[in-house]
Amino acid sequence: MITDKNVLRDAVRTAVNSVKITDIHTHLYSGSFGDLLLWGVDELLTYHYLIAEYFRYSDMSYRDFFALSKREQADLIWQTLFLEHSPVSEAQRGVLTVLNKLGLDVRSRNLDSFREYFADMNTQDYIDKVFEISGVKSVVMTNDPFDPLEKPYWDTEGNQDPRFKAALRIDPLLNEYPTSYKKLQDWGYQVSVDLDQRSIDEIKRFLTEWIKKMDALYLAVSLPPNFTVPEDSLRSRIVEQCVIPVCRELNVPFAMMIGVKKLVNYQLGLAGDSVGKAEIQTVEYLCRSYPENKFLVTLLSRENQHELAITARKFRNLMVFGCWWFLNNPSIIDEMTRIRMETLGLSFIPQHSDARVLDQLIYKWSHSRQIIAEVLIDKYSDIIDAGWAVTEEEIKRDVADLFGENFWRFIGRSCD
Repeated sequence: MITDKNVLRDAVRTAVNSVKITDIHTHLYSGSFGDLLLWGVDELLTYHYLIAEYFRYSDMSYRDFFALSKREQADLIWQTLFLEHSPVSEAQRGVLTVLNKLGLDVRSRNLDSFREYFADMNTQDYIDKVFEISGVKSVVMTNDPFDPLEKPYWDTEGNQDPRFKAALRIDPLLNEYPTSYKKLQDWGYQVSVDLDQRSIDEIKRFLTEWIKKMDALYLAVSLPPNFTVPEDSLRSRIVEQCVIPVCRELNVPFAMMIGVKKLVNYQLGLAGDSVGKAEIQTVEYLCRSYPENKFLVTLLSRENQHELAITARKFRNLMVFGCWWFLNNPSIIDEMTRIRMETLGLSFIPQHSDARVLDQLIYKWSHSRQIIAEVLIDKYSDIIDAGWAVTEEEIKRDVADLFGENFWRFIGRSCD
């Protein structure tokens, strides 16, 4: 039994730093997807977070910037964000953490030497290295059959690396049905724009076939702040008449990531999306109306986090996960993790990386481990003050739950 707080601190940090992680939501691909897997210093530097931050300082036109090669863009970002100003933002710090953890001398500030390191690296060897350094055991990809670059891989060899799990992404189906239905027609599904009964049956067939084809762990969609169910809309009808029944039949959770305001500055491309407060009533409605379905939910607005945690107290078929996108700042991760732990105990998933570049697994999990460990230390200290005591085995159990087992148990699958 641990009652000494110095011993407690060491035990928690050891458990958190050694646990093998299941990263339940990323935008990564396995090596079998070729150039869709992004990695290396130029990809890190041209990540859309840093592009947006670059334009905080630069007067360059958006058009001229995006006309440059990736290497030229990276040069500008390195010069502006790292040499002309101290790199204190979380995205900037993340690049430094990656390079440092790889054993590179970031104090040299020598971008060309960093490039030489990556130029000598084999893709598969680098995947292994990143997984080892980050302590990640497996990641869940974001897999979109509507993506013309990705679909051919699924139609041929598919995913060949068991560490990479699939999630079926259906944004075009829900958010752009008046145009995406044409692709379904091209693929042999007998659907129409007015979503008649035959179309509903065919969409269900599409979802079922692709879940099985990918062995998808869940269905996922990114949604705007005004996402509402029920309402008189194609999206609402597809959710209730297609997604919900298929998920229930196949025992697959529906993951909703709510709060994205798309392209508030369209000239920035991927960097032009923003955030809005969602309405929690839709989550309540779905959890209440479909108790046999499972829902994974993360909301993008900081202002939504308390009510989402309270909603999870009311519905056991709701699993709250991660600090998504604009919430991936240390101060907010700390606050959100404390809110959730004080409200839900250990029955949530505190983080996912949302990584689009393989290397980001290193910094996002390094930074998040530190924060989550400190929250756990405080919470264990609180119950020690109340006369309780914990053991090292209990700490390891709790940490394993937070960093993976809660997810696998919720979806009803084995991590292997």
